[in-house]
This record gives sequence, C-alpha cells and structure tokens, in this order.
Amino acid sequence: MKLTLTGAAALMLTAAPLFAGGIERAPQSLAILFEEGNYVEFSAGRVNPDASGRDVALFGGRSTGNVAEDYNFAGLAYKHQFNDQLSAALIVEQPYGEDISYPLDGSLALGGTYAYVDSTTYTALLRYKMDNGFGVHGGLRGSEANGEVNLQGLAYGPVSGYNVELDSAWGWGYAVGVSWEKPEIAARISLTYNSEIEHDFDTTESGPGVDPDGPGPLPSLPLLNGESETTVSTPRSWNLEAQTGIAPDTLLFGSIRWVNWSEFRVDPERFVTVTGGGLVELEDTTTYTIGVGRKFTENWSGSVSFAYEKEGDRLVSPLAPTTGRQGVTLAAVYNQNNWKITTGISYVKLGDADPETGTPDQKRAEIRDSDALGFGIRIGYRF
Repeated sequence: MKLTLTGAAALMLTAAPLFAGGIERAPQSLAILFEEGNYVEFSAGRVNPDASGRDVALFGGRSTGNVAEDYNFAGLAYKHQFNDQLSAALIVEQPYGEDISYPLDGSLALGGTYAYVDSTTYTALLRYKMDNGFGVHGGLRGSEANGEVNLQGLAYGPVSGYNVELDSAWGWGYAVGVSWEKPEIAARISLTYNSEIEHDFDTTESGPGVDPDGPGPLPSLPLLNGESETTVSTPRSWNLEAQTGIAPDTLLFGSIRWVNWSEFRVDPERFVTVTGGGLVELEDTTTYTIGVGRKFTENWSGSVSFAYEKEGDRLVSPLAPTTGRQGVTLAAVYNQNNWKITTGISYVKLGDADPETGTPDQKRAEIRDSDALGFGIRIGYRF
C-alpha cells in the first residue's frame, strides 16, 4: 500500500484545476508535507482553454472569438524530515492568474477588453506529528503579483478605452492546519486554512475624457487619469483533503475546497470615482474532488478523479467569463529507485455565463460550451 499512499497525493494535483472559481489555477495543497523522508519535486504543464460565444442582439450578435488564452504553469517544492516528529516544506507555485482577451475583430460589445494577472506564491511550513497519528502544521506565505486591465467596446459606453496597470507588489499571509493519519490502512485527513493576503499596488489609470454634466456647458475632463494605490486581497480559503485504502493496492481520495472570492475586489480610485463601482465582483466557490488510485505493479500506479464546482449567477464580469465546472483527470505514476514521475491530463467543461456591464447589470454577450484541456508533469526525487 505504501507506493499507492505516497503517489496519491501527487495524483490528485497532476494538472492544475483548470479555470477554478475566480482566477484560481492551483489549489494550494500542502500534500508534499506527507511525502516520506526528504523529497524535492518540480512540476510544469500547459492549459488550452476555449471560451467563446456571441454578443447579444443589441450589438449585432457577432462572435466573440476565443477570449481565453493558453497558459503555462510551473512549481517547485521541497520537503525536509528533521526527525520522526518534525518536518518542513517550501512550496513555490502560481495559484492565481488571468489571460483573458476579447479579439478586436470579434465582439462589438467587448472587443479589445483584456485582463492579465501574474502571481507567484512562496509558502514555508513546519509540521509536527504526534505519536497518536495527529499532527499540526503551519507557516508563512508570501505572494508577488501584478496585473493590467483594459476595458474596450460599445458595452462600456463613455469609459471604453479605460486602462489600469497594477505594478508588482508583495503581500504576506499564513497557513495553519491539522491532520490525522493511520498508515496501516493508508488513511489520512488534513484540514488547512489559508489566510487572505493583501497587496498594495502602485496604480496607473488612464482613459477617455469624461463629460461630468453630459451634453452641458462643462467640457470633457481627464477624470480617469491618475496615479494612486489599490489594495487587493487574495481570498481566504479552506482545504479539506482525505484518503483511505479501500482494497489491497487501491486508494480512495478526495478534497473539498472553499474560497471566499467575494472579498476579492479590484477598485482603482479614479474608476470607482467616475463609475461608482469596481472592476471585478465574484462569488464564493466550493470545489469537490473525488478519485480512485490503484497500484498496478511495483513501478506503476494510476488514478482517475472527478471535480465539480456549482454554477453561480450567470451574469458575470467580462474578465471572468465562466461560472462552475465539471472535470476529469487521468494520471499515471512511475516509481524507480528514488525517482517518482507523475504525468496527467485533465479535461474540464466550463459553465455557461453572460458577461455584463452597467448599473444595473446588463447582459452584453453569451459565452457558451466552454472547456479546457490541460497537461501536467511532476518529477520528484526522494533522498
């Protein structure tokens, strides 16, 4: 059972959970803490999403084209076992990101709108394991992020052409959790809380002139132009992960992840002053994963897992044009001496959504039949 036990944690996360709630691309799992001995691991992959649809009839019903761009992801993790009770880990990953762009030759309502977000998170952890199978873990998390958003198209009316750049900034938070293990049946349960992380971005805004009194005596003014500081918090989350042996060389595993996306706001000063609202408003999400892992030979193991995230309100930000998802991941693990190589492929069906703008919210396009295909590899070495 031991090969299945140590392989299953990686199997659950072989390819990133594609297009999870908000702008999430990785679940911030701490599974490496439960690897045996000293262990180092590198991971990489690529995701090919397709999110397309049409403008509503008011804007001619034109095709939006594919608004979701391909992206790569990479990570590095190291776990050190000091003694039977105490271990530590360092995790480098890219949990949040965004590559959304509406082609200029497509949608009249939203063509030219784009959002790019890059982030890297560094997590340093300690874990203490007690003799009764219980353990506690916790540590610090540092995050570096930056972004740019451009709003363009008829749906944005007088603010079409608005642009905001969020310069690279650091933020700090923490993670704490508890766990329980029973190696005789390959059983383990862990619960982890990740705090919010605040970033204070130096912000540069620009845009078209705004006429403060409409077609009146006052001229258009550069009210959208300026420099300020914008505070953005990556959201709090809870991760519940579990596994247990259900037959010789067979493992059942799963997870539940809740993310407080409603506290993720991007509210640049000039934009809020002119429009009365921010750039992004998201709903909280809960993502469920369940799967089965199987050891076939001394060297080969495999798994299949399924993920589900309930659809929310179909009226969404054009910068996050899907809601909910259903996915399947197939993975294989090869163990040889101290090496472990995990490969996997994920397919995700993304929920239909209607990008909206205005106050009150008005549907501007319909994004339908979206999906994503991801490929991932993890190379681990135990010493």
